Amino acid sequence: MLGVPKDPNLRGIIPNCFAHIFGFIDEKASDMKFLVRCSYLEIYNEEIHDLLVDTKNIQRKLELKEDPNKGVFVKDLTCCIIKSIPEIEKAMNYGTANRKTASTNMNQDSSRSHSLFTIYIETA
Repeated sequence: MLGVPKDPNLRGIIPNCFAHIFGFIDEKASDMKFLVRCSYLEIYNEEIHDLLVDTKNIQRKLELKEDPNKGVFVKDLTCCIIKSIPEIEKAMNYGTANRKTASTNMNQDSSRSHSLFTIYIETA
């Protein structure tokens, strides 16, 4: 998914998505306004954890909710405003560092969870 992020020929889907999103925003900046936000959550042992909060609050379990207007959402999930590729990479790296990992026979740093990194884009 990441590939080699610093090498344009070897970078994966995620860095290419970041480049595509912010490239489009740069192209349209004179005609439109954009608000880009992101969130990052982890599902571990059937519990939802916010990966973008400071490390002492990561263990706090979040709740999955449903609202007729908003649909399904995670209550109290952090949503950061992002203005550039370095900022979104920093958020992703911070959250990734907070994920649960453990050693397996196949992978020394295998993830023990599922995660969702979500990018929200609003235009005006």
